[in-house]
Amino acid sequence: MSTDTTEQATDTPLRAYRVLAFPVAVLGIFFLAPFGFMLATSFYRRIEGGFYEPAFVTDSYERLFSKIFLERTAFSIQICLLVALLVVLIGFPFTFFLTRMRQRSQTVLLVLTLSALTLSEVIVAFSWNVILGRSSGLSNVLVWLGLMSEPKSYAPSYLAVVLGLMYIAFPYCILTLYPSLSRLDREITEAAETLGASPWRTFWTVVVPISRLTILAAFLLVFVFTLGSYLIAAILGRPQHWTLSVFISDQATFNANVPFAAAMAMFLTVLSLAIVGAVSWLGGRGERVS
Repeated sequence: MSTDTTEQATDTPLRAYRVLAFPVAVLGIFFLAPFGFMLATSFYRRIEGGFYEPAFVTDSYERLFSKIFLERTAFSIQICLLVALLVVLIGFPFTFFLTRMRQRSQTVLLVLTLSALTLSEVIVAFSWNVILGRSSGLSNVLVWLGLMSEPKSYAPSYLAVVLGLMYIAFPYCILTLYPSLSRLDREITEAAETLGASPWRTFWTVVVPISRLTILAAFLLVFVFTLGSYLIAAILGRPQHWTLSVFISDQATFNANVPFAAAMAMFLTVLSLAIVGAVSWLGGRGERVS
């Protein structure tokens, strides 16, 4: 009996290791190994007129403190925070009222919303370029309605980049919010309305506070997702509207400066993790205080 118990206790950790072996291997091969190569490449020395050679120099990281790079960093953070805020402001009430519909209506609207995920960034970017363009875009409709005297082009512009990023991030925001809001007990909101609260007051004073952590998760997901978006800013924006992702691609492909592109990618990764950690810490602290 004691022998069987000992063998079972010895076999349990081995089974756990076997179960974990596959996800750990996938993580190591597809994330840690490329991450390690990128980190090593960021310290390589660039060869003028050539490519780069293995070395341990910090030239690429020193360039990160240049004025133009710091300006691009601040712009990327600013526009991605703005997009995340706007998407959550629109997506949260949309998802809440979606979960209050009948099941068939929920399914139809959910499928229509998430069908945007089937479109690539290239299609989305060029579609918005047409919608905001002068020849056949939205301004032509406004002229036809008599609201404008002549058609105008709104792309490329800052507005076009914001709209494009919001469009590609909106389904992910819904995917984050929907599971939590669909499980929200209807008796909670009904109790508030029974006590005399209007539907909007119930929404702002009951539903929003209960869903703080879900809102925070959706905000962080949209921020990190848009921070890594490349094609939207490249197609819908002017050079002054390019984000760090565009600069990384520009350095790697057109300037053949792979070490600097790797250093920027490392900086972007650390920056994303730092902001996610800071916002998560503030959210957790607020939750503990309340």
